[in-house]
Amino acid sequence: MDEVREKKQEIRNDISTFFNSLSDETLQENTRIIENRLFEFANFLESKIVMLYVNAENEVATDAIVKRAFEFGKIVVLPAFDKTKASMRPMKVDHPEKDLIVGPRGILEPNPAKCKQVPLDCIDIAIVPGVAMDEKGGRIGSGDGYYDRIIPELPMTTRKVGLVFEGQLVPQVPMESHDKHVDIIITEKRVIYKI
Repeated sequence: MDEVREKKQEIRNDISTFFNSLSDETLQENTRIIENRLFEFANFLESKIVMLYVNAENEVATDAIVKRAFEFGKIVVLPAFDKTKASMRPMKVDHPEKDLIVGPRGILEPNPAKCKQVPLDCIDIAIVPGVAMDEKGGRIGSGDGYYDRIIPELPMTTRKVGLVFEGQLVPQVPMESHDKHVDIIITEKRVIYKI
């Protein structure tokens, strides 16, 4: 078990080095390509309620994706994190500029005083962050396990889509029993279907 965690940390360190090696222009250009691929993706276009994320360090940036989702008439759901319970709640966001506050992870998340929780079975598609992924849908997140706990609670019909750069793909993610896969991965070069 410790060996798997060490390997994951090693991969996180490698991905951090990869991100630091990218110029701002390359980062922005590749992020825009991933964003465009997502907005051409049939499962995304057909969905009404989309769960997105606000990116942390070493994850594909989503600020433009969130903004564009509203333009496409989507109902946008973002996670609110509870560190004491090690859980997250999907919450509907109507006005990102007014409805988000800095949460316990140091990133923006829905303000529970302004946003309503959304039942998981209402979510049509879940866009899942990752620090690293493999072509089989294995993923490494921040290490807190929030998404590993919520992915199995989403309906089978809810597509789980990971967004990563090609440089975040690794040959094989070391998986533990609690780790969960995504169904589809979108990079700046391709769409990978695990299903």
